[in-house]
Amino acid sequence: MSLMFVGGVSAGVFLLFGLLSFIFFVLWVVTIVNAVQSNFKDPNMKLIWILIILFANFLGVILYWVIAPGQKRSDFNQFNHLK
Repeated sequence: MSLMFVGGVSAGVFLLFGLLSFIFFVLWVVTIVNAVQSNFKDPNMKLIWILIILFANFLGVILYWVIAPGQKRSDFNQFNHLK
């Protein structure tokens, strides 16, 4: 039995869909980690962004990378304690 056609859809479509799904999952995880580690000007924004990313999935990830950088503190340095 060949996987060339499964239900009228070629194996290439399945591979492409799987690859795109994996890439989106990695981007989603990176976005969640970035939101958790970020220091926002308003402390409530961290929770709001995490909820947006979790519930809006693809749109939430795009919105986070477009809007959130302007809401973060620019003077924050995670290595301040090493000085």
